[in-house]
Formats: sequence, C-alpha cells, structure tokens
Amino acid sequence: MAVTTLTWLLLFSVVYLIFTSFILIRNRKDLTVLEPSSPVKNMNKKISVCIPARNEEKNIATLLETLIGQTHNDFEIRVLDDQSEDKTAEIVQKYEQKTHGQIILHAGKPKPAGWLGKPWACMQLAEYAAGDILLFLDADTSLHKETLQRVSNSFNTFKLDMCTVWPRQKLGTIMENVVIPLIYYTLVTLLPAIYVYRDPKWLPKVLKKQMRPAFAAANGQCIAISKEAYTLVGGHEAVKNNVVEDVGLAKIVKTRGLTLRMFNGVDSVSCRMYRSAGEMFSGLRKNFLAGFNYSLVKFISAAVLHLIVFIVPFIAIIYSLAAGKSEILFLSVITISIILLHRLWISNWFAWNPLYAFTHPIGVAWFQVLGFVKILDHIFQRKSDWKGRKV
Repeated sequence: MAVTTLTWLLLFSVVYLIFTSFILIRNRKDLTVLEPSSPVKNMNKKISVCIPARNEEKNIATLLETLIGQTHNDFEIRVLDDQSEDKTAEIVQKYEQKTHGQIILHAGKPKPAGWLGKPWACMQLAEYAAGDILLFLDADTSLHKETLQRVSNSFNTFKLDMCTVWPRQKLGTIMENVVIPLIYYTLVTLLPAIYVYRDPKWLPKVLKKQMRPAFAAANGQCIAISKEAYTLVGGHEAVKNNVVEDVGLAKIVKTRGLTLRMFNGVDSVSCRMYRSAGEMFSGLRKNFLAGFNYSLVKFISAAVLHLIVFIVPFIAIIYSLAAGKSEILFLSVITISIILLHRLWISNWFAWNPLYAFTHPIGVAWFQVLGFVKILDHIFQRKSDWKGRKV
C-alpha cells in the first residue's frame, strides 16, 4: 500500500499533537493560580493599581467596583483618562468622590511622536504611582476581592520582579466562544509556563542567557511589576512603539535576568475582551503580525502548520469515507480525537462552554482569514483603527 502525501501530513499532525500534549499536561500543573490570601504570608507592599482608559465607559465602573472592596490593606487606584471621547472621565470622577481619594483620576497628556497610545498611558501612570508594585490592568478586567493580596503574596513567595495573570475570558457572542479560546490553546500547548519562571534544566548553560527572551510571555490585561524593576528596564519607554508592549516588556525583564512568572487567573481575574465579531476582528488585527515580530516567513509558516494540523484532518476524514481509504480514516480519527480532547480539557480548565470545542477548525479558519488580511496590511502598509487611533 503506497504511502500518500496525505498520509504523511496526518502522521506529522499526530506526532505534533502528541508533543504538544506533553506541554499541555505539564502546564496544567505549572500554570498555577496566584498564591492564596493567607495571613501568614502578609508581608504587604503598597500596590499602585494603574488603569489606562480610553473610551471605556462600558467597562470602567465594573472594574472600579471590584477594586474598592479589596482585602489588601495598602493600595491606591490610579486611572488615566487617555483623551476619551465618551463618558469615561465622568464615571471615574464619581468614583473618585465616592472613595474620598482612594481612586485618583489623571488627565492624559497628548501622545508624543514615536509613542503608541497604551505604552504612553502606562508610562504616565507609572510616574504618578507611589506603590512598591505597579499593577497594570486593562479597563475591561474585573478582580476577585482577594486578588491584590494574592498578587502581593505571589511576589513574596516566588521572589518575583514581575508577574502576569492570564484572566478567565468571559465569552458572550458565538464568535467570541469560537475564536478567543484558540489564543489560550496556543499558549498552553506551545509554551511551557515553568520556563517563563526559570531556565530549562536541559538547556546548555552557555545558551541559557541567550534563550531567556524566547520563553518570555505576558498578558497586558494584567501585569504586575516592582517599581524597582520597572525603573531598571526603562519602563514603558523601552517599548514605546511596540504594539505588543506586554511581551516586549517581558522580553526585556528576562534579558536583564529578572524573575518573571505567569499565573492562571481563572479564580482571580476575569475579562471580557470584545463584545462583537467586528470589534474582535479589529482588536486582534492590530497586533496579530506584531506577535511574530513582523516576520512574514514565521507568520506564513505558522499559518501552514495550522492548516496541516487543524484543517487537513477534518477534510481528510470526509475524503477517506468517500474514497474508502481506511488508513486515512484511522489517522484522521486519531488526530481529531486528540484535538478535541485538548479543547475539552482546556474548556474545563478555564470554565468555558465545552460544546465550542467542536468548532476548533472554524476558529482556525477565522484566524487564517485574519492572517491573510494582515499580510495585505503589511504589503500595502495599512494601519489598523483601534479606539479612534491608527495602530
């Protein structure tokens, strides 16, 4: 029986998925939640909660409500109104009065040339902040009442300079449920979380320092960094024109030999990233290619890999049934079964609707379309619109 190209592609997919299964299993253990809020560990440091807010009238009140009742005993809340065109500032002002100064509103200064909006807003907040730890939060997040205390405990327990929390993503529309989980799928099946925190033991000593940035990752929705480390790495000025400023900051932290750790925020931080398919497409469009450092070779290679592993098996199973190809059918079933097991496990882990695990190829196809648009953007030097600004 001849071994066809399709057979080789399916064999490759099976090997790839088995390899990523080991990473997923390890991450289930190593991508831990924040340290518990235990009185024994309360070596508290002052936390400055820094919230850049541009046109966030739909979200900001929810976040501020979850911050007011925090159990941590030493924190301040600073919100920067980044020249919003809606009622963001008005809403924050009401909370500022209500909390008698615990919440402080700052008016954002005009963005200088060479800066992107979010890094500039974060840099201004850092200059105002009085805390030992700077906690940068996106305005569409919300926190459990013990989250600040747990961030403080995690810094103490793991001797951290910086940490990032991957929130539980709240998914509303059908397309949110189809698309957003794939971001986390990529994270937990490709990046061993423990190597963000420490060097791989199997890596030759001579390569450890050089390879540290390759294991850097962060989620800008929730990043905490000590004021000392922030100053040492140059703050957001060091990533002032970086669309993925969160990962850029993490890379610099790792390069400088500082300690970074990722946490699973399923029980501490939640976020509703987007509220419509159009908003989601625009939001992900602005930084999709930037995540590959604008390398079309890496970008297209990743697209081809995803087509082979996540699209071809679903086409192959239909072909095998029509053509009576038993070996193709067997390999297709194995491949699809592993994908679905991955997705069902991740859905349980992050408290998502498990039925959407079966839409995996649709989500992958959506990202292929987005990728094609980004290639055209890159070729024709088109910028994306986000919150009234070109990015």
